[in-house]
Amino acid sequence: MNAPQKPEHLNAPHTNAAWHERRLAATPRGVGVFGDFFIDKAKNAEFWDIEGRRFIDFAGGIAVLNTGHVHPKVQAAIAAQLERFTHSCYQVVPYTEYVALAERINAMVPIDGPVKTAFFSTGAEAIENAMKIARAATGRSGIIAFGGAFHGRSLFSVALTGKVQPYKAGFGPFPPEIYHVPFPMTGASFEDAKKAMEHLFKADIEPGRVAAIVFEPVQGEGGFNPILPAAVKWLRELCDAHGILLIADEVQTGFARTGRMFAMEHYGVSPDLMTLAKSMAGGTTLSAVCGKAAVMDGPAPGGLGGTYAGNPLAIAASHAVLDVMAEEKLPERAQQLGDQLIGHLVAQRAVYPKRMGEVRGLGAMVACEFIDPATGAPDAETTKRVQMAALKRGLLLLTCGVHGNVIRFLFPLTIEDSVFAEGLAAFDAALAEVLV
Repeated sequence: MNAPQKPEHLNAPHTNAAWHERRLAATPRGVGVFGDFFIDKAKNAEFWDIEGRRFIDFAGGIAVLNTGHVHPKVQAAIAAQLERFTHSCYQVVPYTEYVALAERINAMVPIDGPVKTAFFSTGAEAIENAMKIARAATGRSGIIAFGGAFHGRSLFSVALTGKVQPYKAGFGPFPPEIYHVPFPMTGASFEDAKKAMEHLFKADIEPGRVAAIVFEPVQGEGGFNPILPAAVKWLRELCDAHGILLIADEVQTGFARTGRMFAMEHYGVSPDLMTLAKSMAGGTTLSAVCGKAAVMDGPAPGGLGGTYAGNPLAIAASHAVLDVMAEEKLPERAQQLGDQLIGHLVAQRAVYPKRMGEVRGLGAMVACEFIDPATGAPDAETTKRVQMAALKRGLLLLTCGVHGNVIRFLFPLTIEDSVFAEGLAAFDAALAEVLV
């Protein structure tokens, strides 16, 4: 056996290229990485790589940084908690901050009746536990999700996910009794969803064996597709008629991104359970399942939890995030920025009507499609070229969508007006370069 070697990173050439080679040698290809550069420091909506290059961040760590990079109040909250303790395992020695945060979340979420909350570490973990809670509370096993959905990469959550590449390919078989129907984002797809659900109940599983229906109010990875309001009401009525639990996955939509604290506030429908994560803790690892108290109490003691679930540093960060969102009125800020962005994108679509497709979104959860000028079909290649042209100008953007032809905008809601305008100018320049 070779003796352990002392890391030589302090002596290595401090370049992106050198670290890129080391990454390829040291980490598996299954962890896909977009950037061939490495972050060194960040502030609000900007970051700098190890070679000193500045970037404007319109990705937000995939919707994690609604309060921006290193918000001073979040940073201070973590630092203060770090002085006290970093871990005890809540299930062994509890701490008051966990309970107080649960109380705050319970009072905020749009769920009728007494509400309870349990904390975990990741969005996928929240989804996994929501399924356990639903099955324990109902005594049923079936779960219905939607095409184009993204619910995580763990085995059960990826089975719920409605996109094969790259998430499901090569990882089967998946857990049984998971079913998918079309996502109702237009009138036509709503009718397809209703027909598919009716067929599902006749051909595959009776409603009395379905524990839950889970959906994203706005599909994230699926292409930033808002669900039809009429479809949410239909799902609620369907669940009520058959004793099925309705689960809203707000991992990406939650915490001010859509112009409300939670996207379900736009729909006027109360789910039975909600999953939360991403921007709830300023970049630290925290997620939650919250729901009707009687449902949340379905699992027996010990059935829920996790060694790091509700980590004290993340709990402290989340308290600070909620304070910042209230003090800086980030839901209102999201709506303002989203309206401005949609107007900007619609104007650009008028310049490139045969290359840019639908502009859509809710609040500041906004995206635009790129299409083939000859056929109108999804154009993933052009989308990637626009993304890379923007990156060349220091603007970080993410793509999404089942066909890979959507660019999504996930800038921090705390972004300065001047930086926001600079980012839009870089995007415009990228369009002018690619869509010629």
